[in-house]
Amino acid sequence: MKRKELTNTPWKRLQRLLPPQKPRTGRPALAHQRIIHSILWILRTGAPWRDLPRRYGCWSTVASRFYRWQKAGLWQHLFEAVQQQADAEGKINWDIHDVDGTIVRAHQHAAGSPRGAEAKALGRSQGGLSTKVHLRAADEKHLMTFVLSPGQRHEVLGFEPLMAGGAVKRRGRVALSVIKPIAAVKSELTCGVWVSV
Repeated sequence: MKRKELTNTPWKRLQRLLPPQKPRTGRPALAHQRIIHSILWILRTGAPWRDLPRRYGCWSTVASRFYRWQKAGLWQHLFEAVQQQADAEGKINWDIHDVDGTIVRAHQHAAGSPRGAEAKALGRSQGGLSTKVHLRAADEKHLMTFVLSPGQRHEVLGFEPLMAGGAVKRRGRVALSVIKPIAAVKSELTCGVWVSV
């Protein structure tokens, strides 16, 4: 096992959520663990698929499995299942949820979608094409949900979808609600929200 690869404990938890290893027909598929390690390497380094080290296998095999799982909705299923497991084990802090956003610049060729820039969450601002990423986390370890919006949109527009999203909903308590703008409490702030759960 190389540095920054999954250890046995998280792998065993993840392995139960993946599709069966054996293909119905054809030659045996590359092991899921190796595929996951390959995808994590690509995500961590930001390298193109073709730069995947040989120890992880053929880059086209890894890329095709990634896109096939994406099309089948497996990544969303894994995200939700891990979230539900953490909630069942009592690891999610329901007292305070952090909300934040950031802007990611897009390449100039990213705007060529036939469905339009809005479908790809691309917006044009002074800095060029960009996407805004809105995140909600229960603490430093548990991402609850994220929303993408065009880069020129205000962050407040991503707040309601963040609060409504997530695989785990808090039962038996009042839903997340906005109490009052922080700006009403501190006049030096121009934008912010205070969340009560």
